[in-house]
Amino acid sequence: MNRELVVSALDLVGMRSGEPAGSAIGRTVDLAQHLEQFGYKRFWLAEHHSVEGLACSATSLLIGHVAAATRTIRVGSGGVMLPNHAPLVIAEQFGTLEAMYPGRIDLGLGRAPGGDFQTMRALRRDLNQTGEDFPALLEELRTYLGPAKPGQRVKAIPGQESNVPITLLGSSDYSAQLAAALGLPFAFAAHFAPEGLHAAANLYRVRFQPSETLMKPYLMVAVQVIAAETDADARRLFTTPQQRFLRLIRNEPVELLPPLYSMEPLWSPIERAAVMSRLRAAIVGSDATVRTGLENLVADTGADEVIVVTDTYTHEDRLESYMRVASVAKGLALAA
Repeated sequence: MNRELVVSALDLVGMRSGEPAGSAIGRTVDLAQHLEQFGYKRFWLAEHHSVEGLACSATSLLIGHVAAATRTIRVGSGGVMLPNHAPLVIAEQFGTLEAMYPGRIDLGLGRAPGGDFQTMRALRRDLNQTGEDFPALLEELRTYLGPAKPGQRVKAIPGQESNVPITLLGSSDYSAQLAAALGLPFAFAAHFAPEGLHAAANLYRVRFQPSETLMKPYLMVAVQVIAAETDADARRLFTTPQQRFLRLIRNEPVELLPPLYSMEPLWSPIERAAVMSRLRAAIVGSDATVRTGLENLVADTGADEVIVVTDTYTHEDRLESYMRVASVAKGLALAA
């Protein structure tokens, strides 16, 4: 028995140099509308703070804006960095979103800060936080989203009994183990931290405990994908995310930059190695190349769903890439 590969998308609301945030947000909405037509299951928005070039700091607001402009695609967070927020506030926000767009809201949760130490201070986070309180914060949040418990004094309204689906996100073993122990879906961030993918995927499946939420493991893998007519065309488009990661490790703004025919004049050998390490899980090429890449990814990890991350300079190239990936995914015959 075979199945189609489920594909979704993650968007960071990338801005071009000098571009107002509203223009980038407009592209995000248009992208979500197209992906809905292409058959993508989810459209997730990230949370990053104080990053010049990304307009995705107010994640729940963006989710509501995108959900209002679409009809069927699931819209959610990829993810909300829970230690940045009071669980009650997140429950109220996502409970409200679920009330407005029933059955279409996802709550993906991470435990990273989504910014540097100065940003953490501005978010009123305890700078001594290590993320070890994440399970307690998660349990509190789930209390506010589930049925009210006897004697529960504080309730999320809206939110209580909304049962907004939760997925744990991570780039290491930690969230994989926690998702497995709680019987929750798990999404691995291979689009920027591919080195731990296989270990985390295996750990999640081996240690998974069935729950009321999920009877068997459900693994999502986020990965950079760029599809174009030829391998050479795709590799040229790929220089846009390569430039972003180069600027990221240099602590420079990460706006979208036009593609290049060669990155060699820009980076040193050490920088090249660092960028390529971050992007080594990327699938870049023609339809045939992307097909092989997706088949290998699913075979190696057992992924149930691929979250596609595509950042190109022009919106037209991005739409074409996502359309090609959707077509390739529909043509894959995977073992159920």
